[in-house]
Amino acid sequence: MTHFNTASSALANLSASLDESGSLPTEDALVQLGRALMTELIDVISDTALEDFQTILGEALIGAFHSAAGRIERDADRARDVMRSLDRDFDGSEAADVELQEATAKARAGDAATQACELIRDAASETWTVATGEVWTAWRGSRRGTHLTAAQLEAKQAIKAIRQRKSGEADPGGPVIAFRGAPTADSAEDAGRIFDALNWAKQEWPDMALATTGAKGSEKLAIKWAQQKGVKLILARADFDTHGKAAPFRANDELIALEPEVCLTLVHSVSGMREEQRPFGPALNLGQKAMESGLRHLSIKARAA
Repeated sequence: MTHFNTASSALANLSASLDESGSLPTEDALVQLGRALMTELIDVISDTALEDFQTILGEALIGAFHSAAGRIERDADRARDVMRSLDRDFDGSEAADVELQEATAKARAGDAATQACELIRDAASETWTVATGEVWTAWRGSRRGTHLTAAQLEAKQAIKAIRQRKSGEADPGGPVIAFRGAPTADSAEDAGRIFDALNWAKQEWPDMALATTGAKGSEKLAIKWAQQKGVKLILARADFDTHGKAAPFRANDELIALEPEVCLTLVHSVSGMREEQRPFGPALNLGQKAMESGLRHLSIKARAA
């Protein structure tokens, strides 16, 4: 479960630094707001014709606060650009001093509002997962934040960071473990085997980052594990608009480019009820690409009887 109080002092310090126009709501109040909004949405649409559209509506609510956080953060970044310019050209005049103070106040207010939106978003997202079992992930940009147990990173950003060895939010910061699994592998037995494999990986590489495509079924289960364990998450989403049917395999190329320590695959459900199912092609493909690239590959299988 996500713990929202891990960075409580950060928002409190930002609130204290704001001018006399007013302080921020408390973190508890913001978290409660996010939970209440999502709970109310689910309660209202349950057992109605709108229930068929529950996923779209739930993700839209969470995404609204994610989008708001991004917009406010960009405004704060522009205020910081003004601050740097004013500081560079500062002439000691009262007018310049006032301008610098105003830009500083705007940047601080933007940072505080961004964190407030992220708190609401994360509380709504956790409530959504608890109520529906579904995991919300940002489709564009990285879902980052001091309040998240799993910082989500776009694969292209992470690849660039590894290649250029630059520090920053897009840097996985540790060894990468890649995982691809079948969408049909979503049973309790599948979850147990996936969690066993990922727990093993975390023992081997305690500062690991998990890389996956975020597809439904087994990969959503892996994302839940990352959230519970506080493991950084890299999303290499399949871009069907650009690559069509080849998109899942192009996503595998991005996973391989991350140079993972090991590629874990689950080609079909380990549940005995699904013995006749066909293996999942993209998971097979990742294992093949790993071996061709000289990377370690492990296939998750059912426990021996």
